[in-house]
Amino acid sequence: MPPADRTTDGVTHLLYLHGFRSSPRSAKAQYLAARVARDHPRVVWHCPQLPPSPAAAWALIERCVADWPRATMAVVGSSLGGFYATRLAALTGCRAVLLNPAVDPARDLARYIGEHTMWHAPNERLFFRPEYVDELRALAVGPLPQPQRILLVAATGDEVLDWREMVARYPGSTHYIVPGSDHALSDFAAHLDTVLAHLQLI
Repeated sequence: MPPADRTTDGVTHLLYLHGFRSSPRSAKAQYLAARVARDHPRVVWHCPQLPPSPAAAWALIERCVADWPRATMAVVGSSLGGFYATRLAALTGCRAVLLNPAVDPARDLARYIGEHTMWHAPNERLFFRPEYVDELRALAVGPLPQPQRILLVAATGDEVLDWREMVARYPGSTHYIVPGSDHALSDFAAHLDTVLAHLQLI
């Protein structure tokens, strides 16, 4: 059976969640979307623009996957998106790939209260409100019930988050440590096969 038809062995629905100040136009989202479209056109792909409010972002995520099959859906999350992806994996048991995930965004983003530009649209602004910190705290989850379904991709050169804290957060999961690189995983294309293999799409 050709790769394009081999969805029964892997995911049939794939959600990508971008990070803080990012968007569906991120390089990682674009790389992954193109590869899935090329090799697995039957896989349902969705990469929404997440609102700055964590509560609103989570409500959007819930709507996105409301009708998706839990057994064959998966999520890939980057940075803050990795935090949301962790919650989704914990609640649904779905397979997940976390790319330099935010482990404690309530702590880390508290110092970013205020107005910010968007990475991929400098003319656009978002305002991170003080109450968003409490919303992040409310979305935190404890130990994952199925850690073996998680692939952590952590770059030792991440200039924003500590990769060692990521490793400690996900015991029992597969840890794919990238020497060097950066928070954006600028060399993501080199690691794409590892991501797809975890999703059973390669």
